[in-house]
Amino acid sequence: MITVKFVGGAKKSFSTEQLLLDKSSISIQELLDLLIELKPIDTPALDTKNMLIAINGSDSSAMEGKSTKIKNNDIVSIIPVIHGGSSKKLTFEVLKKSIQIIEIKDQKIFDVKFLDNLRKKYPKIQLQAVSSNFVLNNNHLKKILSISFESEKNNILISNKLETDILMRFALTGQISDAIKNAGIKPKKSFILIGIGNKKILNSLYKELLPMSVNLYSKNNDLFLKKHFKITKKQLDSVYSKNPLEDILVEKAVILL
Repeated sequence: MITVKFVGGAKKSFSTEQLLLDKSSISIQELLDLLIELKPIDTPALDTKNMLIAINGSDSSAMEGKSTKIKNNDIVSIIPVIHGGSSKKLTFEVLKKSIQIIEIKDQKIFDVKFLDNLRKKYPKIQLQAVSSNFVLNNNHLKKILSISFESEKNNILISNKLETDILMRFALTGQISDAIKNAGIKPKKSFILIGIGNKKILNSLYKELLPMSVNLYSKNNDLFLKKHFKITKKQLDSVYSKNPLEDILVEKAVILL
């Protein structure tokens, strides 16, 4: 027996929060095919391309992706990722959290005080900044955030604050000081600003920072990430997926628990 839990918009596709399926030892792809068959005709479509799938709280993309086998008594969570925005802003939702991503161009004035001042000015939203070098792409960013959100939900954060947990998972370290030193804000370095909270407040923040922003992920960080985390060609070749570097980074972030 497998329990499938639907989160957010996925509930509308099935008009229920969960299904019990008399199945075991099936892959995630096989489960998705089955769910599409079971979905009522008169409900919204299930967007299988924009969702995170967790097995017992762990992101399946850090396992074997859609080939991951689901065992008897496993709990599978279907979490839609709703996204939009422009080339300078990415907005999406995970676990009912509204998230906004902006990349801020390098300037001498930026340091940790800049982030502290923003937090004081916008106390009703959560803010974290991550060096642009440590973000591979949109999928990498969304998956890391989903790991932190799931950890918060299950009370297993590796720090006492969600914002710190996020930074530590991008830096792939259990030490807060190392995370700040390596992946935090530095003068003359671009960074990714992550905002979590009320959409209207996030939009006000975006308007304020727009003159300082650049197009998201304006450079390829593959080489930096491979070198910094000492990821070898042998390791990459051993991962059978379309995005081995992304999968390795996410897997390492998961096992920080």
